[in-house]
Amino acid sequence: MKCDEIFAALALLEKERGISPTFMMDKIIQALTTAYKKDHEGVENVIVDVDEVKKDLRMYVQKEIVEEVENPGTQMSAEEARAKYGRVDLGGVVNIPVDNVEFGRIAAGNGKQVIIQGLREAERGMVYDEFNSKQHEILTGVVTRIDPRSGNASLRIGTGAESTEAMLAVSEQIKTEELVEGQHVKVYVVEVRRSTRGPQVLISRTHPGLVKRLFELEVPEIYDGIVEVKSIAREAGSRTKMAVWSADEAVDPIGACVGPAGQRVGSIVSELRGEKIDIIKYSEDPAQFIAAALAPADVVDVWLADEGKGCRVIVPDDQLSLAIGKEGQNARLAARLTGYKIDIKPQSYRDEE
Repeated sequence: MKCDEIFAALALLEKERGISPTFMMDKIIQALTTAYKKDHEGVENVIVDVDEVKKDLRMYVQKEIVEEVENPGTQMSAEEARAKYGRVDLGGVVNIPVDNVEFGRIAAGNGKQVIIQGLREAERGMVYDEFNSKQHEILTGVVTRIDPRSGNASLRIGTGAESTEAMLAVSEQIKTEELVEGQHVKVYVVEVRRSTRGPQVLISRTHPGLVKRLFELEVPEIYDGIVEVKSIAREAGSRTKMAVWSADEAVDPIGACVGPAGQRVGSIVSELRGEKIDIIKYSEDPAQFIAAALAPADVVDVWLADEGKGCRVIVPDDQLSLAIGKEGQNARLAARLTGYKIDIKPQSYRDEE
């Protein structure tokens, strides 16, 4: 059966949307065979032959040649095969052409629906591939809607046909910032999942990865690999501690991240709506690293536990509250940054010991 319109439609889809004609043709063939089997009970083997040069489709029902027919849908008697085809090949198969009129009726009923369904599936696949390659990256989204009840925000990320809606849950929003419709915001792509309604892009403004990626964009030394971000501990909207290390002794990792007159770190603080960022020099020596992580407090001594990741830190009496921080935040972030459980004591405690 001549199918010029189908081939023309597939060519147009490839040109305008980049969807493979082979992918769409496979969907059409699958739909045609399924529809024929539904109309003809007992039929199992249905073949659709595609001739791309002649833009022609042909459908065949394949049957096995047997002495005695038990299932008319899958078998043909040797006598009938001899009468129709002039040969008998017991155990062999014969392809019986489906009448063009019947094939045309099946194609007309299913072709358009399958093309629409296959088109949606192909576009979802393309969107998934597009965003799956951007996991753990920063994307800019436009706030399209804010749910007044839950506070969840819907964002349009991407452009053109390869854009999608993503939900920024209230738990992934910075508490100190208020989003409004039409606002452009940078988000961190945590994960991309497949779902029946298309790709589901999980995004965040509170993930530590957002801070790391912002510094990579702002600090050439990090992007080039000269300065490395070793670890990040973050309480979004309030404070972040970041440990950095330089592969080049001539490059100060903290100075590179701060930038001239604090411009680099300043632009990131502005993007994070005033979130404080402590940049700490990483050290292979756990005691030095722990002492640096408790900045801005001074540390007198660090005693590491004989077993496990625990330590006791001694600070001047007048800096105990500074080391612990408001509501324990400084000590909490230092512990998460270093991976050590930190017990902070004043210097008078050590003197008594």
